[in-house]
Amino acid sequence: MSDYINGLNEQQREAVLHKDGPIMIVAGAGSGKTKVLTTRIAHLLAQGVDAFNILALTFTNKAAKEMKERIEKILGNSNARSLYIGTFHSVFARVLRGEAHRLGYPSNFTIYDTDDAKSVVKTVINELNLDDKHYKPNVVYNRISQAKNSLVGPAEYANDYAIQQEDMRANRPAIAQIYAAYAQRCFKNGAMDFDDLLIKMYQLLKEHPESLHKFQHKFKYILIDEYQDTNPAQYEIIKLLGAAHENVCVVGDDAQSIYSFRGATIENILQFQKDYDDVKVVKLEQNYRSTQSIIKAANEVIRNNKGQIPKNLWTDNAEGEKIRLVRMMTDNEEGKFVADTIQEQKLRNHFNNRDFAILYRTNAQSRAFEESLRRMAIPYTMYGGVSFYQRKEIKDLIAYLRIIVNPRDEESLKRIINYPTRGIGKTSIDRAVLAANEHNITLWEVLEKAREFGFKAGTLEAVENFVLMIRSFASMLATKNAYEVATHVGKQTNLVKELFNDKTTEGLARYENIQELLNSIKEFTERPDEDGVLEEEVKGLGNYLQQITLLTDADEKDPNADTVKLMTIHAAKGLEFSCVFAAGLEEMLFPNAMAINTREELEEERRLFYVVITRAKQRLWITYANTRYRFGQLVQNEPSRFIEEIPSDFLDRSFAGGGARNQGTFGDNKSAYDRMHGGSFGNAASQAEKKYGPPPAKKDTRPAYVPPKPYMKTIEHNPSPDFVASDTSALQIGQKVEHQKFGFGEVVSMEGSAHNPIATVKFQYNGEKKIMLNYAKLRIVE
Repeated sequence: MSDYINGLNEQQREAVLHKDGPIMIVAGAGSGKTKVLTTRIAHLLAQGVDAFNILALTFTNKAAKEMKERIEKILGNSNARSLYIGTFHSVFARVLRGEAHRLGYPSNFTIYDTDDAKSVVKTVINELNLDDKHYKPNVVYNRISQAKNSLVGPAEYANDYAIQQEDMRANRPAIAQIYAAYAQRCFKNGAMDFDDLLIKMYQLLKEHPESLHKFQHKFKYILIDEYQDTNPAQYEIIKLLGAAHENVCVVGDDAQSIYSFRGATIENILQFQKDYDDVKVVKLEQNYRSTQSIIKAANEVIRNNKGQIPKNLWTDNAEGEKIRLVRMMTDNEEGKFVADTIQEQKLRNHFNNRDFAILYRTNAQSRAFEESLRRMAIPYTMYGGVSFYQRKEIKDLIAYLRIIVNPRDEESLKRIINYPTRGIGKTSIDRAVLAANEHNITLWEVLEKAREFGFKAGTLEAVENFVLMIRSFASMLATKNAYEVATHVGKQTNLVKELFNDKTTEGLARYENIQELLNSIKEFTERPDEDGVLEEEVKGLGNYLQQITLLTDADEKDPNADTVKLMTIHAAKGLEFSCVFAAGLEEMLFPNAMAINTREELEEERRLFYVVITRAKQRLWITYANTRYRFGQLVQNEPSRFIEEIPSDFLDRSFAGGGARNQGTFGDNKSAYDRMHGGSFGNAASQAEKKYGPPPAKKDTRPAYVPPKPYMKTIEHNPSPDFVASDTSALQIGQKVEHQKFGFGEVVSMEGSAHNPIATVKFQYNGEKKIMLNYAKLRIVE
């Protein structure tokens, strides 16, 4: 038997050798699921299955790349290059490029990232004469995204009584109208957002039998990683693709289902055995990552959840040290403790910076850790910050490149039509957009026919020159690769020159960013052929734009860099670190105050805690603070209820006392409201209870949580009648300010990071208070 099989334990081998028919691999944390998945694919290839007939879907580009590299290493050949391995979005984008004409889209359709999509939503809101402060683009976009991931189209959304009642209660009855207009605008622009890559794939398979037959017989073997993270749209697509052969292999862990906020539903994995006949179930319960203390603690915590598939994680690893529970007086002390401990561990136990991760529930918690790490000159990488590809100068050049590939893309066109300045003013652009809407044509078509639409002489010349320039750029696509086109565009538009001429520190940084973008494009064009795609297509501009649009924050970071990693727990899933700090274990923070209204919500928070515990290989610290600034207010905290769920035998408490285009129905006959709220797939807890029976009752005897009050009694202030919050981005020490609640005061110090500044203000009647400027409103008096 092959060496790669001999290296597996009994359960892993069972999962790999099963060839035909549905199989569910329940893979506990650190149980080698990636190894099993890649070895299973390698074994299928070794058994004569054609690489072109295998589809493997992941949730991160990093996981897809790792799988492909491992398979190539196992087989020692380039067979893996013909596999369809990638994220749901990247694979479906690739499929839709070739099938887009069936849906009325151009093959070179633009993929809108989240910021692009929100910009279109805002445009639609304004065109409908709605108040974008009430219909906040972020809120509306999330609502539309929720609908799409539940396969609820605009028409169905508008006609579903329960959905409409929900919007009415939220006082946003026009969301259905916005959704319909947004879908029409994206179609007109020849663009799909991230969610469209799923629903258009579903639409393709559901409404075009020839495409369904084609891909059902192309993808004879389907493998899905992290199946517990799939949403209703992904679930239905897999059901359609796998219906012909039913060789569907899902790998996942219900105990790590933590993405309901973005549409994932735990029911998919809990009911997999009901979806197919004769499902083989293999449980991977041996953990290879963590110490026994960590694993036993994780088991005890997750045991409190009802909705789960029973399993018992175990390990042959050493017992290891107990989990260290650390209570500090303030969040600043918490940050200092973590930085000091990292330094100590590096000196005493010879750890590197890369061995440490600081994980927290919300991004706002990062400030104290960043400040403390900087003071001690400990390098760190923070995940979840501003993406390189979201910087203005990068988006400007990318917008030019998008227009060259797809001139219908109105968002990109509006961004660069007068940048750098070429004499096409805002009034002219607004009139052009209005003309496009009135004649139901694209903005580009208006610009192409500028003479017919009555542009003034000076503007007309500028518009015609702009159109001529874009056409000349587009003519290069057939003969030039992405780098050659991009460098030519940067030079001819004067975009690079304008940045070069800005000699300020910020200008220099923006110029360097553009050079880094061009370097990345150069690297892209020089890489070897991949994925069985023709070389010239791989090096083409359209392929490059698709790749960078689908990048995640993790893809832009170097995981091997010798830096401490800071990130939310959601971002940490799938990663592992020798030493982990689980920070901010306080009631109303973790579990989060917004996620404790139902048992299902609380159980997801507990799964999140399970995830943070199982990221640690050798050492785990759990920290919490008695007081913490939240939204500009100092609040007192009580320890998280989750700490109580770890048996004391596993805890070291020696620090605990320290002080220092289709707009109709996308789904089935279930109601749209049910699909958006999980109803069409059943209830996770009830499904589990039907199958496994109810768990032992556990009564919660703690008193109800009472929100803490500020330390000192506040003397309430009646704000000035003309109170208007000022821009505090340049606030300085010594300036006089007014706070709506605390009254008048003087800024005595400034601290915090650039993206999260904090001002200490000495108020006339309420003493000194630290004010988080991103949240609190201050009026600058002088």
